[in-house]
Amino acid sequence: SSAPVQAQSSPSAGPWLSRAAAQSLVRVVFHDRRLQYSEQQQLEGWRWSRPGDRILDIDIPLSVGILEPQIHPTLLNTVEFLWDPSRRTSVFVQVHCISTEFTLRKNGGEKGVPFRI
Repeated sequence: SSAPVQAQSSPSAGPWLSRAAAQSLVRVVFHDRRLQYSEQQQLEGWRWSRPGDRILDIDIPLSVGILEPQIHPTLLNTVEFLWDPSRRTSVFVQVHCISTEFTLRKNGGEKGVPFRI
């Protein structure tokens, strides 16, 4: 399933933002900031146990107003896209697990260290 992330420009951003595409990056990281130092090790564990799979993807058919979506092959927990601040924009992201347990159950991981977007 996919979850929406909406992007809106701020009136305080100034007129320069209305003339250029904005760039946004969405990442899945550890919820507990004290454990974020081990992020790379956990991602290597994911890469080793699931070759070719990603933790985070963009659901292109459901997304609205995004330009140039980018999926970095080495950054399994990161997606990037451009968007027009003058238009309504929603990017739908797919998170393929919710914790470091990386289980394949219907609800994702239920043990381990939880993630956040």
